[in-house]
Amino acid sequence: MVGLFTAIVTWPLAPVRGVISLAEVIQQRVDQEMNNPAATRRQLEELEEARERGEVSAEEEEQAQDAIIEAAIAPDVDQKAPSKDE
Repeated sequence: MVGLFTAIVTWPLAPVRGVISLAEVIQQRVDQEMNNPAATRRQLEELEEARERGEVSAEEEEQAQDAIIEAAIAPDVDQKAPSKDE
């Protein structure tokens, strides 16, 4: 009886829980893509090709490379940083 009551009361929240669940799946997917070494390499290769085509200058290429590498490294630094409690 309690289970039926709970189901009836929480039923209106089902769409909200579904959206939250979907958002969590999307966030996991984005995290996987951002931390994927192949994606970083692909970005660097695309940048090099743009430089060869003359679409970006050497200085712009270097700045973009730094940003790509920093973005690839930054999540690892945050996860491995010791907490203040330690």
